[in-house]
Amino acid sequence: MNAVKIRGKILFLAGMLIALGGGWVGFPHAIYRSRPQPVDFSHQVHADKAGAKCDDCHAFRADGTFAGIPGLDKCAGCHAAPMGATAAEKNFIEQYVTPNREPEWASYARQPENVYFPHLAHVKRGQIACETCHGDEGAANTLRPYQQDRISGYSRDIWKIGATRAGKPMGHGMKMADCVDCHRRQGLAHSCLDCHK
Repeated sequence: MNAVKIRGKILFLAGMLIALGGGWVGFPHAIYRSRPQPVDFSHQVHADKAGAKCDDCHAFRADGTFAGIPGLDKCAGCHAAPMGATAAEKNFIEQYVTPNREPEWASYARQPENVYFPHLAHVKRGQIACETCHGDEGAANTLRPYQQDRISGYSRDIWKIGATRAGKPMGHGMKMADCVDCHRRQGLAHSCLDCHK
């Protein structure tokens, strides 16, 4: 009888471990829809070979608002004709620049509609480096696939789980708790309406 109980416990624990492992591996595939970015883009090539800085492409408008992902006109300023011999460069010119068609980029950092994040205040006044929130994207040779939460519709990167994938240390996501923690470390106090409009 004792051997039967031990065998039963072993089988139960083995089944539990298999179920937990299956959930650990399967859950992200169930909750996140993944798709590649439209262009095989290298931040590293643009930073190293072209000497581009973040704000050369991700600039502020005249009114101080952040432009975010650059439009095709910004890219076409340098890429009216292929500047390299890669297939990605040729594809970009043929598929987007020549027909004047905007790439449908997916934003890793899109926040909920009720959130107002003033990049200008953080980057210019606060002297916060882009890498603080966005990780070391400037050193990336390719763009990661965009993963969208099937329930909320937002990018996986705004959550702490996605933050570790983006090369940022755990705890440096783009959730409200991350913003609040940073403000507390800086000794800043704000009301809800400073960020939520």
